[in-house]
Amino acid sequence: MAFDVMEWLQLGIRWIHIITGVAWIGASFYFIWLDMNLTPPKQGGQKDKDGVGGELWAIHGGGFYEVQKYKAAPPTLPPHLHWFKYEAYFTWISGFALLTVLYYFGAEIYLIDKSIADISSDAAILIGIGSLVGGWIIYDFLCRTPLIRHQGVFGVVLFVLLTAAAWGLSQVFSGRGAYIHVGAIIGTIMAANVLMIIMPGQRALVSSAEKGEAPDPEPGLKAKQRSLHNNYFTLPILFIMISNHYPGTFGHEYGWAVLAGIALVGILVRHYFNLKNQGRAKQAFYLLPVSFVLFFVIAFVAAPKKVDLSEGPAVSFTQVQNIISERCVSCHATEPTSEDFDTAPKAVKLENRAQILREVTRIRQQVVETDTMPLGNVTEMTDDERLIIGRWIAQGAKAE
Repeated sequence: MAFDVMEWLQLGIRWIHIITGVAWIGASFYFIWLDMNLTPPKQGGQKDKDGVGGELWAIHGGGFYEVQKYKAAPPTLPPHLHWFKYEAYFTWISGFALLTVLYYFGAEIYLIDKSIADISSDAAILIGIGSLVGGWIIYDFLCRTPLIRHQGVFGVVLFVLLTAAAWGLSQVFSGRGAYIHVGAIIGTIMAANVLMIIMPGQRALVSSAEKGEAPDPEPGLKAKQRSLHNNYFTLPILFIMISNHYPGTFGHEYGWAVLAGIALVGILVRHYFNLKNQGRAKQAFYLLPVSFVLFFVIAFVAAPKKVDLSEGPAVSFTQVQNIISERCVSCHATEPTSEDFDTAPKAVKLENRAQILREVTRIRQQVVETDTMPLGNVTEMTDDERLIIGRWIAQGAKAE
């Protein structure tokens, strides 16, 4: 019953995380697009109308919309002003809750891999939380240096630092744990941008408008800059959110490099659309094909090396079943004996011949080609045992 409660709790939090994340990212995409597609207003031959700096007409859902953006503030503030902030806050809160419930409460399974680093759960949790805090501090510090005036260089430096973080975390966490913490670092930066920079800048703008004063442009410019940074973070963080379904990424020997490469693909795609929205599609046309080529190069390089395991002594099904019974069935059973699970993870059961044969592809991917199973290698499966299973599969996965 305890596991059922935890499973439904994880499902509920994950669902909230996805809903609020979609709302936040959707707002980011829309407002960046909107800002880049505004045109100077025209009214009776006049370039200006009542302080409006740009406007846009759109049709959606069977109706016409006219959107206007003021250079500073309207002459009179409207009675109802919509703010976009809770999507960011609840995305981060639900994400951190999910990180806590799944990776911190289950640190010995999902976060720690003793073959990588034999650390305690407390140490792993402190490292994880420290990476979130440290990531924001370093990023915010860089934003306050002269480097911020050179956006291209700033982006390269930030990308290198996040790649270094991915490498460092992969030296102490499981591949899955390293990936999720890089995502959590990015998510923390994005949410902190909203809380610490974007919202204060907007409050200052509203306060000046209420007082009838000319607003200080600096907070608004900083808020716009951080919003653009958040826009570029979106696609890499979306990949990380789905990456746990693809053990060939986080389970690769150089999983941190795979993550960096796929994140770069996302950044290039986002950059293409941002340039396109500015009317510079011809200048950016090469970015999409480059992104696709880079993605397939990563897929090719990260693919498991083909090793002819069929050569060598024949492996019997009994040998394989004995290994699986010792290393896997404590979790993957109708009634797991592992204290961490009350039901088989993902409903995968490996108690008999038929069940093992049904899961051959998954076993090859997660036990032979990567070492993502057993989780955290808590049952201490050896490389020789993985080789035996791999040889049996290569020899046809026969069950005598």
